[in-house]
Amino acid sequence: MPLTREERMQFLSEPHIGALSVDAGEGGARGPLTVPVWYAYERGQDLLVLTERDSRKAQLIAKAGRFSLLAERVDPTVRYVSVEGPVTETRTGTRDDLRRMTARYLAPERVADYLEFADREHGEYVLIHMRPEHWLSADLGPQ
Repeated sequence: MPLTREERMQFLSEPHIGALSVDAGEGGARGPLTVPVWYAYERGQDLLVLTERDSRKAQLIAKAGRFSLLAERVDPTVRYVSVEGPVTETRTGTRDDLRRMTARYLAPERVADYLEFADREHGEYVLIHMRPEHWLSADLGPQ
């Protein structure tokens, strides 16, 4: 059964791992690029994705100007929300952006270690804003 507007915005605001999909522009069997991502969303706002500036994902999003994201769970019921829309802003990501995104997904005692790892292993980040235009959602639990 489809979720109400409020239910789908609430679900998307929870810290699920998202599956981001963007047109790879390559046609054929390769199709779109689809990868797991951390994301942030507040009800009624843009969806945010923080990624390395030189990543294939960032390059394809810049070229396509839009992307899709699916968030799902399986317990206590199968529920998902999928959004698709245009990029509204891309800016250089800051250390504070990374700290906030990391804190959304990891326990407080693990944030500092992850930030240290990211400083050592990752390059410069971009923060990509997407305005959800098209929504699909369902909860397949008992009704």
